[in-house]
Amino acid sequence: MTAARKYLKGQLLLDSGQLVGSFFQRTVVLICQHDAEGAFGLVLNKGSGSTVGDVVLEDLPEAVKDSQLYVGGPVQPTAVSYLLLDDEDAGSLVIPRVSLGHSLEDLEEAGKIDDMAGKIRLFAGYAGWSANQLEDEIKRDAWLTHPATVELVFNRDPENLWQAVLKTKGWRYKILAQMPEDPSSN
Repeated sequence: MTAARKYLKGQLLLDSGQLVGSFFQRTVVLICQHDAEGAFGLVLNKGSGSTVGDVVLEDLPEAVKDSQLYVGGPVQPTAVSYLLLDDEDAGSLVIPRVSLGHSLEDLEEAGKIDDMAGKIRLFAGYAGWSANQLEDEIKRDAWLTHPATVELVFNRDPENLWQAVLKTKGWRYKILAQMPEDPSSN
């Protein structure tokens, strides 16, 4: 009898300290979809240095245009995805109250919601894994997992998210969170 497969939709992946020198060094990835065919996630803590209006040429509401654009991952850097916080569980839910979208038409509609500040996160690109690739990386201890919450997805300072989540996981991870980005410079 084989063990039931554990899918990670709604979980955070954190660099375990083994991804030094890669795109994923010190990242926190929200797994939005995961099944036997692979996984799709968005990096929560890599700002692009641009706003949505700087990059997306569509006629979007000002609240959306002024939002920070994040680098969701290295795959298809021109693809736009967004996470939307809603009081209702509607749409393609990643975790309760947080839905995933890719359509600019839907984004325009979402932009009409009063006070968008803090309710939307926009991403260029995404992180993707083929069938069994993510499971193999986890077996090699490249990633740590942690349950995603609305607070972690929307209300944390993204630049410090990796360290903040690690510090909640116990003393061993607090040490990892305090290590310099380049241990050879220590």
